[in-house]
Amino acid sequence: MFTIYGIKNCDTMKKAMHWLDEHHISYQFHNYKTDGLTPELLHHFLQLVSWQDLLNTKGMTWRKLEESVRNETNNEAAAIKIMLANPSIIKRPLLIHGDHALLVFSPENYQHFIDKVI
Repeated sequence: MFTIYGIKNCDTMKKAMHWLDEHHISYQFHNYKTDGLTPELLHHFLQLVSWQDLLNTKGMTWRKLEESVRNETNNEAAAIKIMLANPSIIKRPLLIHGDHALLVFSPENYQHFIDKVI
């Protein structure tokens, strides 16, 4: 089973879920806003994806942080703290199947990922 992680109102999330639906790929949607983010779940992500890749430093959530907080987020422990406090700062969509994860949506990336893990 595939699980896609993110937030409902994100345009890229909508595109990714639409692609999965069109290709009849069953998945579960985990919405950070309603389903939350536990330390255990974040730890699982970090087993599959580096904290540097997972932390979205280009989005609005990052830009709204105080500059001092952004400057101090230079290691995994600091990144974990920020991601747990602000799950919207995690890049999305994050698509996971077993021990495989894909962080960047494009139709080509998704097709390659699906072919690889199924």
